[in-house]
Amino acid sequence: MRFASIETSTEWCSVALWADGEIAALERRAATRHSELALPMLERLLAAAGIGAGQLDALAFGAGPGSFTGLRIACGLAQGLAFARGLPVIGISTLEALAEESGATRVVACLDARMREVYYSALEKRGARWCEVIPAVCVAPSVAPRPPGENWVGCGNGFAVYGDLGLTRVLPEVHPSAVAVARLAGPRLQAGEGIDAALAAPIYVRDKVALTTDEQPR
Repeated sequence: MRFASIETSTEWCSVALWADGEIAALERRAATRHSELALPMLERLLAAAGIGAGQLDALAFGAGPGSFTGLRIACGLAQGLAFARGLPVIGISTLEALAEESGATRVVACLDARMREVYYSALEKRGARWCEVIPAVCVAPSVAPRPPGENWVGCGNGFAVYGDLGLTRVLPEVHPSAVAVARLAGPRLQAGEGIDAALAAPIYVRDKVALTTDEQPR
């Protein structure tokens, strides 16, 4: 199986190519340039592998939560590439991808959601699957629920903005990547979990995109 994955939910823009379990990837900081960078990066990756988009079997993308614009870019690119070729698509939670990227087995995933909130979840690796101990929420950092037990590692840029949130070990530089999305998507696509491109959608968690004038700091 060959499939491409796209991850643009944070300030990082990354693409990956899975070919029978082998993964190649490109990644760079994008600021707000994801829309102009992602597709050319993917085209370079495919060219380096000597294959065309028509030889892909599926598409995967980082579904969220994360930057609203970034999520729509990844989803839209995956849908556009899949539609024309009748390929299945699968969306992967960015918090799960963040946990996968960390290399730990107990992860508190925390991404800055702006507006003084974070996207937050606690996930534990059980066998080959990540299980939610605390489901994904969008909350103020001060009231983020603490997971039970010990040995939790905090990962994500939410910790860079709001501190350790009571955890002993945090890795704020860890971010969701297309490689992690591909690792998670591979077994699921092989198990037939891909869906029609028309049904693919971001996972926003929060619908509000900006503070009102009254809510903004003065």
